[in-house]
Amino acid sequence: QVQVAESGGGLVQPGGSLTLSCTASGSIYRIQIMRWYRQAPGKQRELVASITGDSIMDYTNSVKGRFKISRDNFQRNTVYLLMNDLSPEDTAVYYCQANTHWGQGTNVTVSA
Repeated sequence: QVQVAESGGGLVQPGGSLTLSCTASGSIYRIQIMRWYRQAPGKQRELVASITGDSIMDYTNSVKGRFKISRDNFQRNTVYLLMNDLSPEDTAVYYCQANTHWGQGTNVTVSA
């Protein structure tokens, strides 16, 4: 059994920042890649950011320069998504994926 748990979502004003956390635990031998996806109401789920086991990072164009994915220095199965300069268009449920295992998602709402 593998568990993937996200946290850190909430309500934030436009221009604000939020940091999401994701931890994978259980019977997971080696994490090759961890990804953050998001799904806005009425839209398809989209890949936001990823980080490999070698810490190679990638971002979708709409968040480049605003979002930063990172790995915990002590717990390699924990990653973060620092989101800056948030706009209402960033409102979505954010999901974490560790290899092929999904979390339940955490809600991010950007509103005045």
